[in-house]
Amino acid sequence: MRKEQRVKKNKEFQEIFKKGTSFANRQFVLYSLKQDEAQPFRIGISVSKKIGNAVCRNRIKRYIRQAFLELREDVQDNHDYLIIARKPAADMDFHEVKSSITHVLKRGKVLKKSSNGKNDRKK
Repeated sequence: MRKEQRVKKNKEFQEIFKKGTSFANRQFVLYSLKQDEAQPFRIGISVSKKIGNAVCRNRIKRYIRQAFLELREDVQDNHDYLIIARKPAADMDFHEVKSSITHVLKRGKVLKKSSNGKNDRKK
């Protein structure tokens, strides 16, 4: 993800927590906050130490970033997104993470068009 597509500052994270709307499934929590000015979407990722060691946490973050990279055409712009990983995410591979992220984005109604995970998989 490019620098302008990341939420990095604690102040920005707190604003999304307080003002944003949340949607969840078993593996992830999504906070979404609409921005006033026209800009591409930004993403913040939070993976707690309760989930696993540094290797496991970094793998989950890589999977989330890649899932958003592949879904970037379908995700609405002018939003800030905050993804919080839950414990079951530690045991998932990339395709499971992507389908779970797609599911939580659909629940939050932030996808531009419906995309099904079956066509995205390549074996």
